[in-house]
Amino acid sequence: MNTQVDTIPVVSGSERSGALIAATVAFVFGVGLVFTTGFAHPTTIHNAAHDTRHALSFPCH
Repeated sequence: MNTQVDTIPVVSGSERSGALIAATVAFVFGVGLVFTTGFAHPTTIHNAAHDTRHALSFPCH
C-alpha cells in the first residue's frame, strides 16, 4: 500500500510579526532617508542627494 501524506508548512506568529517589524523599520528608515536628504537645507547634502536622484533616474522636479 502506497500512501502519501501532504504537509502544509505552518508559519508561526512570531516569524510573521518579526518579518512585519523588519519591513516596517526598513520602510520608515527609507522614507526618512529620502525626505531628510531631499529637503535638507545644507547645500552640500542637498546637491549630493540631487545628483544621486538624477543618476538613478528618480524624478525630483
